[in-house]
Parts: sequence; C-alpha cells; structure tokens
Amino acid sequence: MSAVQMPPVSPATSLPNQIYKWRGYNVRYQVSGPPNAEHTLLLVHGLFVNSDHWRKMLTGLDGSVRVYAVDLLGSGWSDKPFREDTNAKLINGENGRFIGCDSKCYRESNGQSTKRLQKIRTDATMKNVPLGTPSGGNRVASELDLRHPLGSPYNFYTWAEQLTDFVHDVIHEDAGATSKPPVTLIANSIGTMSSLQSVIDEPNLFNGVVVINPNFRELHMAEVPFSQLTMPLVRQIQALLRNKGHRLFKSLATPQTVTEILKEPYAVTDAIDEELVSVLLDPLLTNGADEVVFDTLSYSAGPLPEQQLASTNFPDLPVWVIYGKDDPWTPASRVEKLEYVGRPGETRSTVERVVGLDGAGHCPHDEKPEVVNGLILDFLQRLRQ
Repeated sequence: MSAVQMPPVSPATSLPNQIYKWRGYNVRYQVSGPPNAEHTLLLVHGLFVNSDHWRKMLTGLDGSVRVYAVDLLGSGWSDKPFREDTNAKLINGENGRFIGCDSKCYRESNGQSTKRLQKIRTDATMKNVPLGTPSGGNRVASELDLRHPLGSPYNFYTWAEQLTDFVHDVIHEDAGATSKPPVTLIANSIGTMSSLQSVIDEPNLFNGVVVINPNFRELHMAEVPFSQLTMPLVRQIQALLRNKGHRLFKSLATPQTVTEILKEPYAVTDAIDEELVSVLLDPLLTNGADEVVFDTLSYSAGPLPEQQLASTNFPDLPVWVIYGKDDPWTPASRVEKLEYVGRPGETRSTVERVVGLDGAGHCPHDEKPEVVNGLILDFLQRLRQ
C-alpha cells in the first residue's frame, strides 16, 4: 500500500479531520453546526466507505442541527489493527456479550462498568428468527449466529460500542458538563446494524433513528439459500480471498475501478464525481485496509435489521426508514415490510414510517441530498412532538 496520509481538512466537506482516541486507537470524525444547536445528529456510514460519504449532509443542514460523522474502526482514516493483535482482541465488542462466554467486555476490564450501562448477555446463536424475503414475504431462520466466524473485532457489536462511547466521550464532552443532549442516529447500509445495536445497548443516549437503505447482508448464513450446503463453499471462497486476495485488492484499488463499482449502487450517476471517488479510495490505500475488507467479507453472521427491530430490548423511540427505489442491493419489498416489524406482544410496529424515493439507489443521501436532508428535518420536527 502507498503511504497515503489523512489530510488535516476533508476535501469533501472543508471540515477539520479530528481524532478521537478510542480504546488505544485513532478514530477520525468530523463535526459541523453550532455547539448549542437544538438537535444533535450522529451519522454512521456503510460498507467500505467513511464519514466523507456524508459530505452533503454534513454541510447541507440548517443551523439548528449539530452534525457529527465518524469513521468506524477499520474504515476511512480510523486505525485498522490486525484482528490477531492483542489489543484488537481486548476491544472486541463480542467480549462479555454472550451467555457461556468467559471473556470480559472492555469496559469491565478497564473500570468503566460503573459509568456505562452493562451489556445484556444473550445466547450466541438465536433459534427460529422471523426475517423477511426479497418479495416482502415472511420466513423463519432456523439459526442466526451472532458471532464473527473469525473472532474479528470488525463486527457490529464493536462498532456499536464505538458509537456509544463516542456519544459519551465526544458529543457530551463538547456539550459541557451540565448538558448531555440526546442524539439522533442516521445510518446507511450496514451502518444500520451498528446503530440499532447501540440503541439496544444504551437507549438512554438516543432519541430516534433514521435508517437510509438498510443492508440485509446477502452472505449472512441466515440469508444464503440452503445454507448447510452452500456455506461451506462460501467459507472456502472467503478463506481464499483472505489468503490470496491482496494482490487482487491492490489491482482494483484505482479511481477507474472505484468509479465503475459505484455505478452499480448509484442510480444518480452524476453524483459520482472525482471528489467522491478520491475521498472513498484514498483511505483504502492505507496499511491494513485490505485485511479489514476481507474480514468484513467473511462476516457471515451477526445481527440483522428485522431481528434487532423486533428485540424486546429495543426501546420505544421513533424509527424512520428512507430508501431509494432503484437500489439493486436492497429489495424494496423487504424494506417496505419493515413497517410491520414490532416487538413481541405489541400491536404497533417499531418503525413509524417508510419512505421510498423514486430515481435513487443505495445512497440517496449523496444522490438526492436535498430530498433526504428535508426528510431528516421532518424527522427532527417529529421529535419535537
């Protein structure tokens, strides 16, 4: 990999690139809007991108909103430790989370357990989990394994803890000792699962969630058809990529290839400009980025949106879903069905509203920013009620 370094200012937003020291690692974040704003947002990016992907929301909302966007560990300009590093194992969000697991969570090991909510231990494998289908139907997954098969720290539980710690350590500290503003989460793609899990873990920190094009993770063991037959083959391909795919990754990490790849999820191809390609590609040229990509591609487990939204531990707060109808990765009928997902024993859905956008793909916040930013302001108006 080339010796690419983080610029002091983001070329996509003209905002300073700031560093949050999290569990011994550097995490990049950006912030816009006045410190005393009425509302505070935390933007959570999707797969293989970073906080610059929120360029048009970081700079496009009015002065009543304070907006933070963070690079998840392993993404963007944040550190990318190897999964076998000693500290990477210690900070893994799966530690101390499952029944029958002897590991302690990072907070318990570092004296933070009295300051933060303790984890609710659950079974590592869920049985008979109701999920959706691409056509908008219902199905039941016989098993849903919540653990990364490699034991990698690059999982939704680690990222959820990063988000909640960021609220405590950065957002609340910025606001001052006497003010701890509730935070509204805005998530795109696989950022959905990290965000929903952070709400389950520490519901007192948040007042609402907007999901933009959730990802249903086609390579998840609960999503792959005939998984008992097909998953061994999937695992072999994943192992091959981890062991032999680094040269392929380097050959594909070019502006031309990234441009072509973006044309698949983007319905509005005019949004794919040189700036976007540059700010998404450059961090992928840093040391360790290829390892994180292959670890993530091997993550055929973990929570799924329907399972999280139906959790008895999911709090009673507003959730909206916005999606582009021309997204080739997220089936529209399955997204629409989220409006009917609810907690056991309740008659109303966890999701208040689902909004489909014509002519938008997987990233409507970057493809149709005026429309999406307007919907975010509508959601904030809803929170005032």
